[in-house]
Amino acid sequence: MALYQEQELKIYNSLKGEKEVFQSITDGYVGMYVCGPTVYSNVHLGNCRTFISFDLVFRYLKHLGYKVRYVRNITDAGHLENDAETGEDRIAKKARLEEIEPMEVVQKYTVDFHNTLHKFNNLPPSIEPTATGHIVEQIEIIKDIIDKGLAYEANGSVYFDVLKYNESNEYGILSGRKLEDMIANTRELAAQSDKKNPQDFALWKKAEPQHIMRWPSPWSVGFPGWHLECTVMSTKYLGEEFDIHGGGMDLKFPHHECEIAQGKAATGKDPVNYWMHANMLTLNGKKMAKSTGNNILPEDLFTGNNDVLSKSYSPSVARFFMLQANYRSILDFSDEALTAAEKGFQRLMDAIAIIPQLKNHADSSFDVKQWREECYKAMNDDFNSPILIAKLFDAVKQINSIVAEKGTITKEDQELLSKTMHEFSFDVLGLVPTNSNNNVNDNNTTRLENLVELLIELRNKARTNRDFALSDQIRDELAKLNIELKDSRKGTSFTL
Repeated sequence: MALYQEQELKIYNSLKGEKEVFQSITDGYVGMYVCGPTVYSNVHLGNCRTFISFDLVFRYLKHLGYKVRYVRNITDAGHLENDAETGEDRIAKKARLEEIEPMEVVQKYTVDFHNTLHKFNNLPPSIEPTATGHIVEQIEIIKDIIDKGLAYEANGSVYFDVLKYNESNEYGILSGRKLEDMIANTRELAAQSDKKNPQDFALWKKAEPQHIMRWPSPWSVGFPGWHLECTVMSTKYLGEEFDIHGGGMDLKFPHHECEIAQGKAATGKDPVNYWMHANMLTLNGKKMAKSTGNNILPEDLFTGNNDVLSKSYSPSVARFFMLQANYRSILDFSDEALTAAEKGFQRLMDAIAIIPQLKNHADSSFDVKQWREECYKAMNDDFNSPILIAKLFDAVKQINSIVAEKGTITKEDQELLSKTMHEFSFDVLGLVPTNSNNNVNDNNTTRLENLVELLIELRNKARTNRDFALSDQIRDELAKLNIELKDSRKGTSFTL
């Protein structure tokens, strides 16, 4: 019997606003689609949190024995600035600014995206389709929606008729918005608009003369609407109805709302059974934003080359930190929180490494089987990783108690404990063990960071004692090793 048949997994379904028992459409198989990045810049930490959250979902479903087809797209066309109906394509704009081809922009930042998620130890998706690779399919579905009277062509562009759709369906079913309220709170269309109604959204846009990325269609030389791309790619690889659709909370409206409308218009079926949304990331209690400087890229986090954190943190520690919060809650990045996560991560790794060395006894003071069930109970409750981590630290306490000869464990329980700790820490949470070859560099970096921190502490004491010769010597010797100290009001930081 597969594990999924023994466990009752509940998922918070954004469509229903409550947790529901998960039942896949096809027994033993799961189809999951997650909206991928628009590749016009380096992937930021907020995006990474979303993809780490769904990597956790992917890993746990696989752990339960499901055969999972995980589809995550690359948006490489049609995504206009600020998600507006007019303006410049984000990728084309970046290409113009950098004086390179749009597909060079796509390649550069797709590589960055893959490299960054690899450092976070994310598993690759089963399929990673691109929007530009599915232009033909997008044109065909637009024809179908027009034929059904739910879209119209105007001056070379094609728009989805939201009011017509709403006559027999419910536009706003996912976000909880009522169309009447949207209409009441929307300004009238400008005279030059081709839309019938402000709520209508583009399925195809006629390209302006300056628009670089364009394709021929029955209506004009143009480009597809952003919302349409995900509808086409998800249904092509997962079918007209599939199990799970995920993405960031910011995509619920209008992007996912439009996906539901398009899918229902084209097939007459509700495309997705379970909608999942990951929440946002903040930095030092404030929203991340490049404009205010309250922003940090993953690589800056790993190297320490930033002005918002005092030191660097490894990808494994950052991942561990993110998983200490439920994917549906807001998570704040700060020095204090990351430092605490780093210490906790090391405690967990040390405890796992000690398990094979535990002395065996005739009986156990630790009920490992009961504890193992509690680990599953945590993950079955909407992938509750913070509760799972708390359970893992319950085991850490028991391990330390056995080491101190204040507890006992049988050989059978020792083997089950080791198996369970490895499965949930590495297979499910996706943490990287500190003794693995993949993490040797992380370990060396951590040891070096600890040594530098010690030297900074000695230097601070020297400065307090007005021993400036020693203080300068520590700074200069570190500089010879390409370790730069930065003194500020917050203290001393360093870059390796």
